[in-house]
Amino acid sequence: MFDFRLLRRLDRAKLRIFSALSCLAFCFLVVFGDVYVDQVKLHGSKGSRKVLESVSMSDSFTMSVPKRVSPKEDVDEGEKRSHDFISLVPPVNVSAEERIAWFKGKLPVFEIFQSNAKSLRFEKRANEFFHGANGHCGTRFFMTWISSARSFGEREVLAIEALFKSNPNGCLMILSSTLDSVQGLRILRPILEHGFKVVAVTPNLPFLFKNTPAKTWFDKIKSGKKDPGEIPLAQNLSNLIRLALVYKYGGVYLDTDFIVLKDFSGLRNSIGAQSCNSYGKWTRLNNAVLVFDKKHPLVYKFIEEFALTFNGNIWGHNGPYLVSRVASRFATRKGYNFTVLPPMAFYPVYWSRIKGFFVKPHNRARSKWVEAKLVQLKGETYGVHLWNRQSSGLRIEQGSIMERLISEHCILCQHIYSS
Repeated sequence: MFDFRLLRRLDRAKLRIFSALSCLAFCFLVVFGDVYVDQVKLHGSKGSRKVLESVSMSDSFTMSVPKRVSPKEDVDEGEKRSHDFISLVPPVNVSAEERIAWFKGKLPVFEIFQSNAKSLRFEKRANEFFHGANGHCGTRFFMTWISSARSFGEREVLAIEALFKSNPNGCLMILSSTLDSVQGLRILRPILEHGFKVVAVTPNLPFLFKNTPAKTWFDKIKSGKKDPGEIPLAQNLSNLIRLALVYKYGGVYLDTDFIVLKDFSGLRNSIGAQSCNSYGKWTRLNNAVLVFDKKHPLVYKFIEEFALTFNGNIWGHNGPYLVSRVASRFATRKGYNFTVLPPMAFYPVYWSRIKGFFVKPHNRARSKWVEAKLVQLKGETYGVHLWNRQSSGLRIEQGSIMERLISEHCILCQHIYSS
C-alpha cells in the first residue's frame, strides 16, 4: 500500500529500494500468471512524500471555480468539428514528401490549427476556472478529448465519476472543442449538478505552446515543413498538449480511460512505470498519468524532446517512449526531482491481460483471485489504466474486477454493464 504517512522518515535511497522491490514483485506477477501475493509496502508513504515535499509547493494546486459558461453554439457544431480530427488521418503508403504536400493542402480546413472566438478565450476561461471566486480546488486535473462529443461514451463518464468520487474537491478541465458545446454540456451536466467542478474548454494551441520548444514544432507543422507521419496527428497532438498543460498550469493529467481509485492530493512530481525487469528496475514509463508542478524542468525536457525528435511514423515514440528516454537521462541530475512510481500505482495490469479485469469469475479459484486482486488494488493502486485500444470492445461483466471497482467509485452509477 502506498501509504504516505508511514514512510516520511525514509531517505531517497530507501525509497529506491522499496520501489525496486515493488517493481520486481509486479514483474513476478506478470511472468507467473498474475497470482496474488501479500501486499508489499512499497513506494508510497513518507519516504516518497519526503521526495515530493522537497519541491516548492507554490500555488499550482490552489484554485477556485467560476460560474458555469453557457455555450452559444448549435448542437451540431461539436459534431461538425469532429470531422476536422478525422481529417487529420494522413493517407497511407505515400512518401514523406507526398504526405507533407497533402497536409499543406488540408491545413486551411484543420480547425484545430486555426484561432476562433472560443479558442481565443481559452486563457481567460482557464484563469476563471482555476482562480475564480466560486469554490476551492484541491487538485487540478486535465484530460484531452480530440474526437467527437458523440463518441465520449459511458465509460469516459464513469472515469470522470471515479475521479470525483476519490477527489471531490478537485477541478477537472477537459481540453476539447467538441465537448465545448451544447452536446458536451449535456454530457457533463449530471456531474455539474452534483456540485463537482468540471469544464470543457476549446484549446488555444499557440497560447499553450508559447515560450516552450513546442512552438517551433507547431510552426513547422503549420507551415508544412515537418512531416506529420503516418500516425494520426491527433494522437501526437494529444501527447504534446498534455505536456504543455502540465508545464503551464501544474497538476495532474489523466487519460480518459483511467479509473481513479484514490485521492491524488499527496502525489507530487510523479510518473508511473508501466513495466520493469527481473531486477526490479523500470524498463518503460507511460504518459497516461502525469503529476507535476507548474514549470517543472523535467516536463520542459519532455516538450523539448518532442520538438527535437518528433517521429510521426512510430507508435509511442512521442509518448511513452519519449518520457522513458528523458526520465532515464535526467534521473540523477540535480534540479530534476521526480519520483517513478511502481507499476501497481497506475498500471496494475498489462495491456495484454486487461481482459481478465472485465470478465466475471466462472469458478471458485477465479473468485478467490478476484477477491485477492481487489485487496491488492485497494492497497497499492491509485488508479487503473484500461488500455482502451485493447479494452474498448469489452463489456464490464457483473462480478468482475472492473464492475466491483466502478461500483465502489461511481457517483451516478449508470450504464456500468453497457459501458
